[in-house]
Amino acid sequence: MIPIVKKEITSFFAGPIGYLVIAVFLIVNGLFLWVFAGDYNIFDAGFADLSAFFDLAPWILILLIPAVTMRAFSDELKMGTIELLVTKPLSLPTIVCGKYLGAVVLICIALLPTFLYIWTISSLGNPPGNWDVGSTLGSYLGLFFLVLAYTAVGVFASTLSENQVVAFIIALFLCFVLYFGFEGLASINANLNVAQFGLKAHFTSISRGVIDTRDIIYFVSVAALFLTFTVLKLRKQ
Repeated sequence: MIPIVKKEITSFFAGPIGYLVIAVFLIVNGLFLWVFAGDYNIFDAGFADLSAFFDLAPWILILLIPAVTMRAFSDELKMGTIELLVTKPLSLPTIVCGKYLGAVVLICIALLPTFLYIWTISSLGNPPGNWDVGSTLGSYLGLFFLVLAYTAVGVFASTLSENQVVAFIIALFLCFVLYFGFEGLASINANLNVAQFGLKAHFTSISRGVIDTRDIIYFVSVAALFLTFTVLKLRKQ
């Protein structure tokens, strides 16, 4: 599996995709947090915390992660190289997990530079160094689990079409529904208590700085479910 992970990471950075994903993620976040006036601007908020970043990042990742995963298997299916891939001495689940982990590593690399935001809000605090450690670290952990779920959904979507754009749109739709769809239904009808089935409710729970095993189990289960769907779809094909 490790050779596949290395191959995926190398292929990301061999072309513009890897650099473009990291650049877009950092630039968009930076503009909303530090430049554009509005609800997400930290200077306008008057508080030295990163709550605006953690409100914004899940929505940006909904766009970026499908862009990373859309080629995971759609290219293999279109070019017919999937047959060559499965003839290697690797099981199908190993191949799927290798491509999945390669995409996860790329997104985590994109998140690493945002740790500079912690130093920034620590410097801006009054007194300096006054920032909510538990909430910030919990929110980063929540983002990591969110990346695990989004990426699994994106990899599965890439098996549904040989067209990368179609795979991107399917992944975008599924991620949106899983993140906000259930909460949206609950807000429309108060009798529908389905918000806890969505990613957003569990991400918000972890962001409070209290690690609940139920939230972790939920994210891992979503990722495992869609990876299982991926394996079953490829076997059927």
